Amino acid sequence: MSEAKDRELRALQAALAAEHAAVYGYGVVGGRIADDRRADARSAHDAHRARRDALVREVKDTGADPVAAAAGYALPFQVADPAAAVRLAAELENRVAGVYSDLVRASEGARRRGAAEALREAAVRAVRWSGESVAFPGLAERAGPSSEAPSVPPV
Repeated sequence: MSEAKDRELRALQAALAAEHAAVYGYGVVGGRIADDRRADARSAHDAHRARRDALVREVKDTGADPVAAAAGYALPFQVADPAAAVRLAAELENRVAGVYSDLVRASEGARRRGAAEALREAAVRAVRWSGESVAFPGLAERAGPSSEAPSVPPV
């Protein structure tokens, strides 16, 4: 496999791992979210499940075995109330956006367009959850001292 194809497959697998984590995370969000945001959480959960399933098919189409979901994920903070659930939802979306930005860089053609669309969707959901936006979604974590992003974001 060429270096470019290997890089693309790693980014594809990282996106799949991030979607597994987001599906798990939205299970937690759904358990704590206030009633007035429950439909938003359900919609986001469904979107991440659909993306996860599509990525599984894409990885299989490359001839590789899709990365499996973990049995559980460490949350970045305790989610004890609706406000924390909203913060977790925004964090999930920001992390997913970061991983999709890596896939945009590593791919081309239809896969790149799909990754850009997934990045856009995650960025829009992050803004809806947090009420704040960034100039370049998916790149915020690269603004700090390290230019390396984790390949698989923990939930």
